[in-house]
Amino acid sequence: MTKSRSTGTPKPASPARRKFLAAAAGVAGGTAALAMPRLARAQDTVTLKFQSTWPAKDIFHEYAQDYVNKVNEMSGGRLKLDLLPAGAVAKALEMQDAVIAGTLDGGHGVCAYWYGKNKAYSLFGTSPAFSMNANQILGWFKYGGGRELYDELVHDVLGLGLVGFLTGPMPTQPLGWFKTPVESADAFKNLKYRTVGLSADLFGELGAAVTIMGGGEIVPAMDRGLLDAAEFNNPSSDRLLGFPDVSKNYMLQSYHQPAEFFEIIFNKGKFDALSDDLKAILKYAAEAHSADMSWKAMDRYSKDLAGMKAEQGVQVHRTPDSVLQAQLAAWDRVVGRVSAENPFFAKVVESQKAWAKRVVTFHLENEVSQDVAFKHFFG
Repeated sequence: MTKSRSTGTPKPASPARRKFLAAAAGVAGGTAALAMPRLARAQDTVTLKFQSTWPAKDIFHEYAQDYVNKVNEMSGGRLKLDLLPAGAVAKALEMQDAVIAGTLDGGHGVCAYWYGKNKAYSLFGTSPAFSMNANQILGWFKYGGGRELYDELVHDVLGLGLVGFLTGPMPTQPLGWFKTPVESADAFKNLKYRTVGLSADLFGELGAAVTIMGGGEIVPAMDRGLLDAAEFNNPSSDRLLGFPDVSKNYMLQSYHQPAEFFEIIFNKGKFDALSDDLKAILKYAAEAHSADMSWKAMDRYSKDLAGMKAEQGVQVHRTPDSVLQAQLAAWDRVVGRVSAENPFFAKVVESQKAWAKRVVTFHLENEVSQDVAFKHFFG
């Protein structure tokens, strides 16, 4: 109602004004109705117990934390991954079983840790790489049929109640830490050596006595003489885990793990129960993390390698070409033997080789040599 200017008595509002007031009230009421459910959802947080396969002090656990941070931030409080280090609930090599059982909801590790269930699993981590770097293999996973083969392995071949994502391209892994520098492939005969995945088959071909163990166990085993030599992954991890305390000879460049990346897994029942947008966050956070991790690795690995040389007396040696050639010959034997025994393994190998032939051909034809430029600018 409004008042007449002449008499001051109320007069009815016009039909147009009544419609406006009704519409305004409807908007206000609708806004309040929308706001309340949003507030309720924000308070209803889904928490997932998420464990890495890495010691808390390792940079790999830091990478796991980086992924967790992205998920928690992107979900706006609706989803929370609660990160734990290796051993908090399950040992490193038992994390996958704990996720399948539901003791853990998810975890961060590498496919090589599960190769005992099917050696094809290692092709999604510790493969011969067939001349590809890790980012090129992740390209195969995303666009070359690798995703479909991974799902076939996990769900159809092995029947595991898991959902997984691959992320985080790793550079070539060092040959490892030795009492004396390796001068030929004969040095591996009867050598007590730690590695994982298909790399164990490779060094077995070279005559090594291979032990598979989690990252946090390696340095104590070397200190007690249970291992003669070992590889883990990269200068930052190796430094943080204490390798310079038990060895001063660090061999770089190797074909045993020329490329690798991480695997993030979730219990399938827990994953399927999430809303579609939260599932998408878990997926795309892995892709965002993949890029971020590769940039962080550039920074940290280069600093830690220089620091070990300058501050801890580590001697860096290049793996001899004769050892690299012996590794490639050993890969031929391993891939041939396992392919004959395991048709699915052979199927994945052929898919990777087809992608590598096309993608690496383009890379070699298109990319200019950085060696020449480095020598020009830095001598």
